[in-house]
Amino acid sequence: MNFDINTLIQQLAIQLPPLLFALTVHELAHGWVAFRLGDPTAKMAGRLTMNPLKHLDPLGVLAFVIMKIGWAKPVPVDPRYFRNPQKDMLLVALAGPGANVLLALASALLARVLVSVLVLPLFVLQPLVGMLVASVWINIMLAVFNIIPIPPLDGSKVLMGVLPPEAARSFARIEPFGFFILLALFYTGVIGALILPIIRFSNNLLLG
Repeated sequence: MNFDINTLIQQLAIQLPPLLFALTVHELAHGWVAFRLGDPTAKMAGRLTMNPLKHLDPLGVLAFVIMKIGWAKPVPVDPRYFRNPQKDMLLVALAGPGANVLLALASALLARVLVSVLVLPLFVLQPLVGMLVASVWINIMLAVFNIIPIPPLDGSKVLMGVLPPEAARSFARIEPFGFFILLALFYTGVIGALILPIIRFSNNLLLG
C-alpha cells in the first residue's frame, strides 16, 4: 500500500505542475484574445494573469487525477463588446486549444533536446524530462477534449461560429444541458473512445 501511495505522489509531483501551467495558459489565451478584440471582462475579473489559483477549478483537477481529463474555470467573455460577435467568439474559443497545441509542440521539442544533448545532470534531467513528457500529453488532451462541440466546451463555440446565425441560436439552446450530456458521454465511455486514440496518436507523433 505504501508503494502505491508513493507512486501516486511521484506521479502527481510530475503531472500537476504541467497541468496547472497548461490550464493557466489555456484560459489566459481565451482572455487575452477577447481583450484584444475589445472585451475587457476577463481583465476586470483579474483573469489576465499567469497565477494558476485564479483559473483553478478543483473539480477539474480532481477529474484529471482520476480520469486524466481535466479543465479550469472558464474565463468570462462578453460578446457584446465584439464588432463581429459570431466570428470573434470563434477566435476566442480557438485561442485556448491553440495555445495548448503550441505548448505541446514546445514541450516535445525541449524534451527531445534535453535527452539528446544531456546538458543537465541525470538527477535533474529525469524529473524535468518527465514533466515535459507529461506536458505533451496534458496539452494534447486539453486541446482535443475542449474542441468537442458540446457546451460549455470550446468546440461548441467554434461550431456556433461557423454555423448560420439561426442554426447557431438553435444549437445554443442545448447549453443548459451540456454538462449533463458530457457526464453521460463520460459514463458510457464515448468520450474516451473518441478522443483517446487521437491523443495517443498525437503524443506518439511528437515524442516518437
